[in-house]
Amino acid sequence: MSLNNSSNVFLDSGPSNTSRFQVNVINESHENSAVVNDNRDPPHYEETSFGDEAQNRLRISFRPGNQECYDNFLQNGETAKTDASFHAYDSHTNTYYLQTFGHNTMDAVPKIEYYRNTGSVSGPKVNRPSLLEIHEQLAKNVTVAPGSADRVANGDGMPGEEQAENKEEEDKTGVVKFGWVKGVLVRCMLNIWGVMLFIRLSWIVGEAGIGLGVVIIGLSVVVTTLTGISMSAICTNGVVRGGGAYYLISRSLGPEFGGSIGLIFAFANAVAVAMYVVGFAETVVDLLKESDSMMVDPTNDIRIIGSITVVILLGISVAGMEWEAKAQVILLIILLIAIANFFIGTVIPSNNEKKSRGFFNYQASIFAENFGPSFTKGEGFFSVFAIFFPAATGILAGANISGDLEDPQDAIPRGTMLAIFITTVAYIGVAICVAACVVRDATGSMNDTIISGVNCNGSAACGLGYDFSRCRHEPCQYGLMNNFQVMSMVSGFGPLITAGIFSATLSSALASLVSAPKVFQALCKDNIFKGLQFFAKGYGKNNEPLRGYFLTFVIAMAFILIAELNTIAPIISNFFLASYALINFSCFHASYAKSPGWRPAYGIYNMWVSLFGAILCCAVMFVINWWAAVITYVIELFLYIYVTYKKPDVNWGSSTQALSYVSALDNALELTTVEDHVKNFRPQCIVLTGGPMTRPALLDITHAFTKNSGLCICCEVFVGPRKLCVKEMNSGMAKKQAWLIKNKIKAFYAAVAADCFRDGVRSLLQASGLGRMKPNTLVIGYKKNWRKAPLTEIENYVGIIHDAFDFEIGVVIVRISQGFDISQVLQVQDELEKLEQERLALEATIKDNEQEEGSGGIRGLFKKAGKLNITKPTPKKDSGINTIQSMHVGEFNQKLVEASTQFKKKQGKGTMDVWWLFDDGGLTLLIPYILTLRKKWKDCKLRIYVGGKINRIEEEKIAMASLLSKFRIKFADIHIIGDINIKPNKESWKVFEEMIEPYRLHESCKDLTTAEKLKRETPWKITDAELDAVKEKSYRQVRLNELLQEHSRAANLIVLSLPVARKGSISDLLYMAWLEILTKNLPPVLLVRGNHKNVLTFYS
Repeated sequence: MSLNNSSNVFLDSGPSNTSRFQVNVINESHENSAVVNDNRDPPHYEETSFGDEAQNRLRISFRPGNQECYDNFLQNGETAKTDASFHAYDSHTNTYYLQTFGHNTMDAVPKIEYYRNTGSVSGPKVNRPSLLEIHEQLAKNVTVAPGSADRVANGDGMPGEEQAENKEEEDKTGVVKFGWVKGVLVRCMLNIWGVMLFIRLSWIVGEAGIGLGVVIIGLSVVVTTLTGISMSAICTNGVVRGGGAYYLISRSLGPEFGGSIGLIFAFANAVAVAMYVVGFAETVVDLLKESDSMMVDPTNDIRIIGSITVVILLGISVAGMEWEAKAQVILLIILLIAIANFFIGTVIPSNNEKKSRGFFNYQASIFAENFGPSFTKGEGFFSVFAIFFPAATGILAGANISGDLEDPQDAIPRGTMLAIFITTVAYIGVAICVAACVVRDATGSMNDTIISGVNCNGSAACGLGYDFSRCRHEPCQYGLMNNFQVMSMVSGFGPLITAGIFSATLSSALASLVSAPKVFQALCKDNIFKGLQFFAKGYGKNNEPLRGYFLTFVIAMAFILIAELNTIAPIISNFFLASYALINFSCFHASYAKSPGWRPAYGIYNMWVSLFGAILCCAVMFVINWWAAVITYVIELFLYIYVTYKKPDVNWGSSTQALSYVSALDNALELTTVEDHVKNFRPQCIVLTGGPMTRPALLDITHAFTKNSGLCICCEVFVGPRKLCVKEMNSGMAKKQAWLIKNKIKAFYAAVAADCFRDGVRSLLQASGLGRMKPNTLVIGYKKNWRKAPLTEIENYVGIIHDAFDFEIGVVIVRISQGFDISQVLQVQDELEKLEQERLALEATIKDNEQEEGSGGIRGLFKKAGKLNITKPTPKKDSGINTIQSMHVGEFNQKLVEASTQFKKKQGKGTMDVWWLFDDGGLTLLIPYILTLRKKWKDCKLRIYVGGKINRIEEEKIAMASLLSKFRIKFADIHIIGDINIKPNKESWKVFEEMIEPYRLHESCKDLTTAEKLKRETPWKITDAELDAVKEKSYRQVRLNELLQEHSRAANLIVLSLPVARKGSISDLLYMAWLEILTKNLPPVLLVRGNHKNVLTFYS
């Protein structure tokens, strides 16, 4: 870092502008002087800051040679304080803001705290200034308090946040975290080097030979390596928390896959503890047999030793991860000594006893003889592979304690892959060495030597002086095929191999005993299975899952006491394999979803190789044991269905979500390439509900004919000052969409801010939807208060109907007797809830005060006297609450609440009357037909009413029945109405005239000048000329209401053709009067008008 106050450093020597960000280029001469030291240095750049004074300038030169200075400038990732670059009021010592911009600003520099999750254990989450705050501050030119902008910009935030950060650091003291060696490498090596290395590997290479034996090891390693690569990619795609395989799978594929595999993976680890402990106990019991020191009998001795062992292991685990890690290191040292002991033994010259048992040191003839396979009866390549494969597992031992690693993103890939490499080399080395030293069959008798002159027939043992030919006809106890203790015989010191067996079994048991509770705790913390929340609690600095430890102990103890693990062992192996398969599939799925968030730092992976690894894991499951594989899949499927049904409230940004988006996008794009067809028409509705919770009945009836079949968009228009409207709109978007989801309404929420209601709706009609999924029907509630509403509201209401027709969008107007808007009811409910919360809080405070006052004797008495003034007014406040509550209850409109839920109820047996008066393409008929398919409306029968001539009623009835049958629409009855066009009775007409009387101009009763003046002043009024021109249409609306009263008064729902007002001919108020008189005093009415394009067809 170089500080230079001279002004000749910069090309621009003029006065600085404190409101601009400037980057100045360094003089060429200055650059050249810097390059003298090293011609390969890249050109350096300067950031310059212009303060209020010209001499306060800071220059930072980024050169390789200046790295030390730069490191001194940056301390712990924070910018260090430099007096020349800050104002006097910069007094915060935690973080400082480079005055790069030359003035205080709310704008924040990039900082890790902004990207943390809330509640992050690595540090506090800090909110950067919102775009609105930055935008509004600049627009208003609000002065920022000295120093505050720097704090916000650097993420210091509120003072409380700084205290929280300090507290977080205090809490971290004493937490044990492991590096990649002790945390991952050691654990994986110990788990992979199981008891199989010492007591089964010799048999495997004896059966399969050196060639196929290496192939078996190689195939197993391919599975684990592919899984390790996939796991490495997932681990390096973000911060990894505790939970191991469960965490990786759940965050990649979602809670459904993660929850199902997490539960069985934790159970598998718990049972694996029993398996390894029983393996240890069996070895101890064999030693007891040799020394004739049996306690009871072999089975019970295994139970006794196993129970004692698991109690000791539990004690080590509960003592803390640090003790457990030390124990693992000791066990690894023992294991390494045992393996080294074997290799040393192979070069120690064999004695006669060992030769009689088949050990001849390294011999080319033995290597050649053992290179090919020699499967015994009932064995084959896959059966031998199934026995060996569990020995290659254990690669998740490090990942399972991911929460206890310092840097899981680095430790898991490095430790796991290195462990796979080291253990693979050891397996192949041991297999080749033992097969090059020991023959397949040996008698163990030192008398079976070769008599001179005998033909050996290519037998390696024969060529080395021993005759083991009788092993072909009778069982022998020694050699690779018969003796499981070959490695003890070959080794330099046999008891070390026994110690190695102890180390392998105990380390694997200890790793599983730690893994199971850690994975289970992570699963329980996510609350995917509600009943398991009890086990989520952690204790101590390391958040140890003590409850999980004891649960694992109980499961392990139960299976140790059963002592029949041969049956369940294949299922456990398949549980682990299922985890491997899902890890591979997670990597493939995340890559295939092409989410921009999939950016693993570990680049050595391929999506198709991961998919191959997943398929390979599934195939190996069936190779090992087909019925165990079936059981595993059934359990997984059951848990997957359960979690899917419960729908846990989590959002981890899984690849399943990403792929759903990609699929939806692809389908939407593909849909645009296909022309619309009448057979696939479905109502796709824009519903002007405002907030969806404010007009639930309107939304319910629309949802009834769009659910599972069409698009439904709940729309709200915010009218008013743009700033307030946009703020209110943005703040409520997520809440209102969440309300729709919570109420299981399959609809979207959309909102716009506009200068007037009509402009907003016009924008929605034009811009809503995507591709072919665009609205074709507008659904609005009937404006019940039109006679009291301002004229502009009526103009907007009728105007949006005209706009819909202009855009060739159908219109549905819904009218119910009580109206739709229940916003006042919701407001009252919110107020009551707040008051209730205040009352409960007040009661709790009073109770606490009383307890505190009553518990202190004389001291409490003085406290009571001191607090008397505080507690005395309480009853008044309580009575006030009751008064307010009773007032609001009195205002409750019960009928409105009941009306708002009327379409949620089952509609019982009744009729749905369809008055299909005008052919609009069939929408008037299609909507009621769709309604009859719903459970709530299925008991309602369709009655069809159409207009006709009195002298052709039967013919027209037959023609309509024929048309409906071709449309395949079932109906209960058809009525032909022949007297629609007759005049209504005088009483009905008088009601209509009284309705429109306040809005008439009556220009015919005035002189021409006065009439013209009135037209100019009140152009919205109904003129006599207009009324005379459309008198027949007015008669029809009044007459239709009479007919509706006569025929459909008892219907559950009336669907009626909506009259169309010709633009420029029918005034808004007259049109509203038509709608009013048409639907007056009727059951719920749907006024429907399609866009006059066919939505029904009888062609196949």
